[in-house]
Amino acid sequence: MIIKTVDFVKSSVKPSQYPEYDFPEIAFAGRSNVGKSSLINTLIQRKGMVKTSSKPGCTQLINFFLVNEELSFVDLPGYGYAKVSKKIRSQWQPMVNLYLSQRHSLLGLILLIDIRRDPGKEELDMVDWLESHKMPYLVILTKSDKLSKTKQQKRLLAICSQMNREKNSVILFSAKTKKGRDIILEEIENLIDWHNE
Repeated sequence: MIIKTVDFVKSSVKPSQYPEYDFPEIAFAGRSNVGKSSLINTLIQRKGMVKTSSKPGCTQLINFFLVNEELSFVDLPGYGYAKVSKKIRSQWQPMVNLYLSQRHSLLGLILLIDIRRDPGKEELDMVDWLESHKMPYLVILTKSDKLSKTKQQKRLLAICSQMNREKNSVILFSAKTKKGRDIILEEIENLIDWHNE
């Protein structure tokens, strides 16, 4: 997949505010500070398109981006950041659940996990939800450049075992080295092709 154009469409909180287009949609979810904005920016090759922040918990809205005028990327609010008020945190989950359950054009979800951390309750709950709704998803281990190659493989196996997934269905990613970028884009393309068949 070659990305030629990317446009920020809008930020939303509820279904009535979602863009009214029917393009296939891929959502990105993960804990705050997992590197979600960096991953999307690396995929679309635009440095500051999706705002990255050293302060976790900054994405508090659902952000829609239009790619090549035929595909939508959706940046979901990061979860699990302790320093955000309980009130804001309690609003995030329903917002994300509503989006996932009501967005008809949603083809699949990309779930990001920091390679140095074990999947938490949020990630496992998300996987349960996705599997029970038969929603295709991809697990990406971010920040892989922070570990040596040997440690990357150890963590990959440990996380696969905790999530009951095959090793080849989890992708190692680094925004710094762009490792994994092409595979992720290929998987997105495969999902669109599969959906169109």
